[in-house]
Amino acid sequence: MTHRGSRVLHVGSLSRVEGEGSLYLRVRGDEVAEARLAVYEPPRFFEAFLRGRSYTEPPDITSRICGICPIAYQLSACRAVEDACGAVVDGQLAALRRLIYCGEWIESHTLHVHLLHAPDFHGCDGVVELARSRRADVERGLRLKQAGNAIIELLGGRAVHPVNVRLGGFHRVPTRAELRPLAELLRRARDDAAQTVRWVAGFDFPDAGSDHDLLALAEPGTYAIESGTPTVMAAPHTAGLPAASPHALPTRTFGVREFGDHVVETQVPHSTALHARLDGRRHLTGPLARYAISGHRLSPLAIQAAQDAGLGDPRQGAVCRNPYRSIVVRAVEVLYAVDEALRLIDAYEPPPHPHVEVPPRAGTGHGATEAPRGLLYHRYRLDARGDVTEAVLVPPTAQNQDAIEEDLRRTVEDGLRTGRPTDAELTVRCERAIRNHDPCISCSTHFLDLTVDRDGSAG
Repeated sequence: MTHRGSRVLHVGSLSRVEGEGSLYLRVRGDEVAEARLAVYEPPRFFEAFLRGRSYTEPPDITSRICGICPIAYQLSACRAVEDACGAVVDGQLAALRRLIYCGEWIESHTLHVHLLHAPDFHGCDGVVELARSRRADVERGLRLKQAGNAIIELLGGRAVHPVNVRLGGFHRVPTRAELRPLAELLRRARDDAAQTVRWVAGFDFPDAGSDHDLLALAEPGTYAIESGTPTVMAAPHTAGLPAASPHALPTRTFGVREFGDHVVETQVPHSTALHARLDGRRHLTGPLARYAISGHRLSPLAIQAAQDAGLGDPRQGAVCRNPYRSIVVRAVEVLYAVDEALRLIDAYEPPPHPHVEVPPRAGTGHGATEAPRGLLYHRYRLDARGDVTEAVLVPPTAQNQDAIEEDLRRTVEDGLRTGRPTDAELTVRCERAIRNHDPCISCSTHFLDLTVDRDGSAG
């Protein structure tokens, strides 16, 4: 390592994220001339695997993309195939789908908040070190994750890669008696979730803003999870506002069927992961986008918790654009998901059949849901026999790649302008900036190399 000219730093692994990748920074003076978040995991070819398979198979095949968010892939696939076949799933079957999705939000967000992200705010290398000083907080997180897993296991047949979800609904639906113990568990989890919001609200957050367009689903009368209309809130600079502006801006919408006309993926030379842009602009999807666009649709309990946590009142147009505070928004969403799961269980009446029929037909179907990390889109083209002839999957992290790179650029430039950070200090700042977005590029990334090219000399 040299201290003049180029500086090259090799980091063994970026902890507490998933996948494999590297970061290349080219620095000139106190400006970052280039920031590349390179993902070099081998391509997984799921879209190719799906071609030629029966229309009944995408929910189970795509659920293997992610062990943390299998429900997101299953239900996005179901919605797209059902759209192609003209099938409608509503009533209690739709409510059960929302319930199992709540389980995934609880377990995934809780994993990120307590085990992956919170150590950053306590100066810890990981959750084991955090548990030495904050044992009660870590144990609370494990209880919450257990509650989320219990929902998925009951409705999905098992907690990882569930097998009970199918086109048209489920292979089997629960009785009211089977849901009763789950409700008891969730009532205790609601107290844990509320305490978690209070805990993370007390963290020390750097001042930061994100000047990206925001994209999330919106659904009349409810906080969008398993369905909705793609909705865009413009970046603050379009209205002459600072990146950290707490004010909501006007929104626009487009149909799920038009998703591919607006969100376009491209291959970049430095990454095996595609990058996506919204109408040619950088955008962000995920908790910050959902809260900005639909925060007023949260339950009263979650809205009050958000206000108490310093996020403002979303009913009055308050938004949060500080990526470091995304951990607070995720905690609020956990509280909402627990609250919503209890509401769904209380209103549940077993449907007469566990699924509706989904007969095959030729056509193209589109489906989008809100995975914990953001909007997930599926498109399938079927022939008359119901075989898949084309499959397109656009995960949230692919959409967030450009926004993550821009946040990295700003993070490094802020550090360079306020001091002389070492490579080790820059690495820590970059890791924190990335973990704000809970990336998943396998669906995610492990950094193995951080390369800092100073003044463009070498690297």
